[in-house]
Order: sequence, then structure tokens, then C-alpha cells
Amino acid sequence: MKDPVPVPDARCFTHEAMNTTFCLRIRGMGEETAQGMARECFDQLDALEARLSRFIEGSDVSRINRMSAGETLYLSESCHQCLLLALDAYSSTGGLFDITLGRHIEHRKSGGCGPAPPLAGRLTIHPDISAITCDEPGREIDLGGIGKGFALDQLKQILAEWGADDFLLAAGASSLLAFGPHAWPVDLTGDRDSTRVHLANQALSASGTGIQGSHIVHPAGADAMPAIPCSRVWVTAPTAVLAEIWSTALMLMSPEEIPDFIAGNGEIGSVYVDCDGRLESLA
Repeated sequence: MKDPVPVPDARCFTHEAMNTTFCLRIRGMGEETAQGMARECFDQLDALEARLSRFIEGSDVSRINRMSAGETLYLSESCHQCLLLALDAYSSTGGLFDITLGRHIEHRKSGGCGPAPPLAGRLTIHPDISAITCDEPGREIDLGGIGKGFALDQLKQILAEWGADDFLLAAGASSLLAFGPHAWPVDLTGDRDSTRVHLANQALSASGTGIQGSHIVHPAGADAMPAIPCSRVWVTAPTAVLAEIWSTALMLMSPEEIPDFIAGNGEIGSVYVDCDGRLESLA
């Protein structure tokens, strides 16, 4: 997915966070007001990264990953909300979306030889209080894409509270969230084909072997990956979190499985896949 097509009347602000570049494109606001919006959004991004990144010492997630058996950790409200969304995603995707594969993802990204470390351990997220308990150590959380989607949804709330009603938010080139009366043109680029979509009041997420390709890990192991997977999947959904969840889950299915899986699923909007060099719409 390329960067969104430039829109001449949009004010653009960028900020580095969560190992990517966030970009706010805001229409219909004066320069000073738009700058104030951007400052508050970027302060929130930094605060979220400090809680959700597993690479930051002292973050909620890094502390979770060091917990001992029987230990309970109290969390920030934002981390707790994100974990509950991930827990729901695990259920709705039949276990395909799993944030506790941190060790497997790190093994894959580092090019480690041999099989990935065995999955072990158990964490319990408390639904009514902002806390998590380690029943058995071994699981490592990597919020990855859902963390970026959660951040985009949070930024949307901030901008709406400021009175903004026409904007496009991006976390890198793979996660977008549009809001307002006007559609934003976005180009989806596959290995050989491309197509332009117009994003309005929805989120779009891309996942694929060309987008941090080595992070694609099947919870059931490498043997469970489809024999001929899609090289890219794009999904639209009402929120950035849902778009991230489903783009990840659908990447773990064969092209033949996807249409039946998405039929009747109200969380999924449009689905585009790039398979064998052909970019096509499935929903």
C-alpha cells in the first residue's frame, strides 16, 4: 500500500512513534488550531508507546513479559483496554490472532535457525479491573499492529473532541483511518497490479510478506500456514483495531478459505488480496 494520494487542501503533520511514522492529514481547520490538535495527538502517541511497547523498559508490556508465576500486575487503562480487544480478537478469529507469540515473532525476524521455541505459559486478563495475572510464565506479548490500530482509534477520539470532522490518520503505510464527509484516495499496490480505493469513515489495514514480512507467524506453527498464501491482504473495517485484526487473520488463510470465512461477518468491510501477482477484490 502506497502513501495516501496527496490532497492539496489538507494540512499534514508527522511524528515518529511505535517504530513507524504517524501522519495526520486534516482538512477544514486553520493552521494554529490544526497544530494544537497535532501536538495533543502526538503527546498521546508518546504516552501510548511508553505503555504498549515491549521494547521500552518499564512499559506495561515489558513488565508483563517478565512476570513470574502467581504474580499480578496492575496496568494502565489504555494497556488494559488494548489487551481486552486482543482477547476478543483471539476468540473471534478462532485463535488466529494471538498477541502472545512474541518469542516466535522475534525468532522469525532474527532469522533464527531451527524450530521456534515451544509455546508455553498462561496469562489471565482480568475483565473488571486493570490487571493481569501470570498463571505460568512463558508467553510474551507483542501488540504490534493492534497497538498501532488502537493508537489511531485514540487519535480519532482526540480530533473529534477538538471539533475536527474531516481527516485521514496513518500509522506507516499499512494502517489508515479516515473520518468525515469526503473520501480519501488510497492506492493499493500489489506485486504487479494496483487499484485505487476511496476511504471514507472507515479504517484500512494491510498485512503481507512485503510488510515486515518475517512477522507473519501462525499460532499453530509453520506447518499450519497455507501452501500458497496471499502475498498481501487489505481489509477495511469500522475501526483501525478491527482492520488490523482481520488483515492479520486473513493472511493466515488460503485464498480459497477467505470468502467463506468473511461471509456474514459484520466486522469486515472490503477485502482485497494479492495472490499469484493478481490483485482482486473478495468482498
